[in-house]
Formats: sequence, C-alpha cells, structure tokens
Amino acid sequence: MYKKLQYISQGQTNKKQLYNIHEALDAGCNWVQMRFKNQTAKETYTLAEAVKPLCEKYLANFIVNDDLNLALQIDADGVHLGLTDIKIDEARKVLGTTKIIGGTANTFEDIQNHVKNGCDYIGLGPFRFTNTKEKLSPILGLSGYFDILQKLKKNKINIPVYAIGGITLRDVNPLMETGIYGIAVSGIITESDEKQKLIQQLNEKLNAKVIV
Repeated sequence: MYKKLQYISQGQTNKKQLYNIHEALDAGCNWVQMRFKNQTAKETYTLAEAVKPLCEKYLANFIVNDDLNLALQIDADGVHLGLTDIKIDEARKVLGTTKIIGGTANTFEDIQNHVKNGCDYIGLGPFRFTNTKEKLSPILGLSGYFDILQKLKKNKINIPVYAIGGITLRDVNPLMETGIYGIAVSGIITESDEKQKLIQQLNEKLNAKVIV
C-alpha cells in the first residue's frame, strides 16, 4: 500500500532543496517527490545523489519529478510524470514493473488514459490556485474531485488518487470525503514552523476512516 502523504520538494538551490527534504523526513514524512525545475542536469543529479541515501536512511519512498532518465540513473523508487512528459507506457518499458510511476491528471479522461497505460497512482489537481506550479490546469475544487471520483467508481476504475494544489490542514477532511486516497503537498510542510506536529495531524486525518 502507498503512503497517503507525499512531500513535493521545494527550493531554488541544491542546498535549500536538501535542507527542506531533510526537514520533512526528520519530521516524519515518508514519501518524497524531488521537484527541482529549470536546473542543469548536473545540479539535478547531484541533488538526487544526496537525496536517495537520505530517503533510504528514513525508510521513505523517493521518486523523481518528470525526469525518467534521472530516475533510472539514480535507481530511484520511481518517477512522477506530467501531462506533457514522456507517456506512461513508454516510461514503464524503461523502468520495468517494480518501479512506481505516478501521473498528473486534471480530468476523468486523463485518469482513464493513465490507468490504461499502466500508471500506479494519480496526482489529480489542482485543488486551488498555487504559486508552486507554472501553467496551472483548470482548478477542480471539492466538487471537481467529487465528480471525477464518482465517475471512477461508476466505471470500476480503482487507482490511488492524490489531491494536489494549495492544500491546507483544514482541507483534508472534506477532500477525503470525496473519495481521494491521499494528498501531495509542498508549501504547507516547507513553510511550517512545527513540521512534526503538522505531519502527525495530516497523517491522522488521512488515515481516519471515512465513509464515502
């Protein structure tokens, strides 16, 4: 079973990224998606090389955002692919069956395609406006999640769906009621002064029994 809380790393420099990831792991986060945009291949590789043993030490999943070749080179646990990245089925041929492949989705049709092509989990969003991503897809809100999750249920499509995009602690309960599996967050953890307490609260809400 996948963990229900995923931390998407933040930071403009190698040093800041590593610091933020270490802080999140130390506070109890056990799934990291390394997202280091607009950097040289060397910088990104150097960061991944440092993050991988750190995640191993904390027994955390470590996946790379977008960069299939890096995930392969560094032997990460997997990769998360956006809608304009390499196709899921092509990535699966490269990574094999033991690695995690996540896919970004904004619509029910996106999820259908990802599932057909062998995706392991879905990052569905955005929930609301967020500054951490450029070229934002249409915002879903609670009603958008509910509609899409109902369609998945109706079509008997069973895949872990993670909500993403500007999620706060108070959003978790209503989001879980839509039928999502978990959440992927960045700013809420990076900016928290009480990361351990926050991660504990998030996990309690994510793992509470929800009647959908």
